[in-house]
Amino acid sequence: MSATSPEKEPRGLKARPTASDVAKAAGVSRSAVSFAFNSPDKLSAATRDRILAAAQELSYVPNTLARMLKAGQTQSLGVLLPQNLARVMENPYYARFLTGVGQVCDEQGYTMLLTPPLRDSMLKAIPYAAVDGFVVCGLEHDRGEVAELRRRGIPFVLVDSSPREDVSSVDVDDEGGAYEVMKHVLDLGHRRIAVLSIDPGPEVAERGYRGPIARRMTGIGRALDDAGMRLEDIAFVEVPVTRMDGFRATKALMAQDPPTAIVTMSDILAFGALDALHDLKISVPDDITVTGYDDLPESSWMRPRLTTVRQAITTKGRTAADLLFSAIRGEDQHPHQLLGTHLIVRDSTARTETPGGPASR
Repeated sequence: MSATSPEKEPRGLKARPTASDVAKAAGVSRSAVSFAFNSPDKLSAATRDRILAAAQELSYVPNTLARMLKAGQTQSLGVLLPQNLARVMENPYYARFLTGVGQVCDEQGYTMLLTPPLRDSMLKAIPYAAVDGFVVCGLEHDRGEVAELRRRGIPFVLVDSSPREDVSSVDVDDEGGAYEVMKHVLDLGHRRIAVLSIDPGPEVAERGYRGPIARRMTGIGRALDDAGMRLEDIAFVEVPVTRMDGFRATKALMAQDPPTAIVTMSDILAFGALDALHDLKISVPDDITVTGYDDLPESSWMRPRLTTVRQAITTKGRTAADLLFSAIRGEDQHPHQLLGTHLIVRDSTARTETPGGPASR
């Protein structure tokens, strides 16, 4: 091809027809095309039919998203996530939570957009999500992401945060749940206890424990205090919430001064602990007690069945979505919703050996 020859458009590529193309073909204004698709009652039947025929001839399809954005609504609800999608999808907790959010979206005729961090930043992800509001998971009210949502005027509801009067939020009674499970373990006579906690991330060094972890630590500390013990009297290990990390942490614990009880702050960590103990041929609960937190479905059918704290995860998702839709509609808000927890005692806990005899249930 010579330097002066015009380049041919590659085969198969064709410019998408626009509303202006339809207007030209139908001999009407661009506004009339918009009316034909959005407010047909403003046109005569003949004009409307002529426009629609031209659109069909050109294979023109209105840009629904652009129209929604121009109108200030997208019919989509966002879930701002603290982890990447791969990590979120491997955690059954989020499957149940998103089920609750999704149920409300279905009822309202909305789609649900999962919004993970963009280049490791939740703040950077916000401008790219075309949604009418956000369910924000695992962030405190004073974070930059929350300030950005306020600045943009985007409705939001915090989940697993800390209560604040001017921010809608949904939490569970983390302190009560942690107190119950630790008291149960202590009532069984255990004193050599290890806690597998959720890794709070780098901010803990600067701000200390916050949100659900802080509340669970308070509950554990209160139960220990009732038994004449302190947090310093138990082993405390922070790990990412994955089954493999629970497995590795338990292997490390059992290689040192083995505890008689492992209290985890997540069923996922408890599953990993049980995997490790099975691998080490250590019997649960005869040789060691293990507890979880969440009451995921697997807790009730694995062997041994897991003693755990039940939180209403699906209800938490539904409640957050209901609050968000109320905010989107500009309705009065009930700022903070606290959902209860309940200890479910199953087969993974037993009384520890006493000086007078063997272990007993």
